[in-house]
Amino acid sequence: MTLPLQAPLVPLLFSGDFLYAAVVLFVVALVAGLFGFRGIAGISMEVARLFVVIFLVLAVVALIL
Repeated sequence: MTLPLQAPLVPLLFSGDFLYAAVVLFVVALVAGLFGFRGIAGISMEVARLFVVIFLVLAVVALIL
């Protein structure tokens, strides 16, 4: 009689990719704002804000687990 194979327990891996993308988009928004491209600056700031929120949620989840 053989035992069923079980997958090894792997901890939740957390990287700062969302934070890096948020910083890049923030810089893009600043440069676009300086050159007067208000639409691009607004959109990139909203996406950067979304990435920061995702980063914070994933950081809290990774710390809890």
